[in-house]
Amino acid sequence: MPSHTDKNAAPPLPEPLRVPVADSHTHLDMQSGTVEEGLARAASVGVTTVVQVGCDLKGSRWAAETAAAYEAVHAAVALHPNEAPRIVHGDPDGWSRQGAREPGGDAALDEALAEIDRLAALPQVRGVGETGLDHFRTGPEGKDAQERSFRAHIEIAKRHGKALVIHDREAHADVLRILKEEGAPERTVFHCYSGDAAMAEECARHGYYLSFAGNVTFKNAQNLRDALALAPRELVLVETDAPFLTPAPYRGRPNAPYLIPVTLRAMAEVCGTDEDALATAIAANTARAFGY
Repeated sequence: MPSHTDKNAAPPLPEPLRVPVADSHTHLDMQSGTVEEGLARAASVGVTTVVQVGCDLKGSRWAAETAAAYEAVHAAVALHPNEAPRIVHGDPDGWSRQGAREPGGDAALDEALAEIDRLAALPQVRGVGETGLDHFRTGPEGKDAQERSFRAHIEIAKRHGKALVIHDREAHADVLRILKEEGAPERTVFHCYSGDAAMAEECARHGYYLSFAGNVTFKNAQNLRDALALAPRELVLVETDAPFLTPAPYRGRPNAPYLIPVTLRAMAEVCGTDEDALATAIAANTARAFGY
């Protein structure tokens, strides 16, 4: 049996929330155990709803199928920003390392986007994402494909009336520029918000939702805490991005939706507000953002 300090061991169940909330962004397909086990563990601590997010075609199909099968799951579908250049350039690895694919090119990207469009029309799919820009992992040669994919996802989200879920890594100015140029959907969510307080103010002016993950608890993340402190309560969401970004004091161990209470309590402390009040606001915000 692993010890409590085993870096590979799942963190213990936190004290349950008194007000149920949703995990606005998770990847159940990348976590250990079954979907049923993950949902039951989450529900036992007051996390009663999850948004399952696709990053490529296979993952997006799985998200849609899982959301159709479980009342507690809603789906978001997309090509991750790092997936678009792989499709265009015919990279055989892909986001999920699913094996070889046909040679790439713009036609291959168009074909993949058409499948995302088809999935986005399904009623259990509540969001189009995670899409956006990633200047951390993609070099200049991939930026055109990322931007073209991002613009297409914005159009898909608007046409189907779904939330847009944005992945923004070291690309703040370009993401905001493209949203302005294309016209953002009515409901736009910055997943794993990574900007500073000034960017949070700009997002708030446009009514964009800011979803905070476990990294808001990291010692070196004062910029995120500053952003959270001034973000309008009606625009704040909470997420795990599990299995990534496990909150302190469990950083580096496997993340899962049941750890939302750890992050939410840290957020309440930053906001100087009552845990129940913040949970009540977040529950309403998430339902409004994703239209369920």
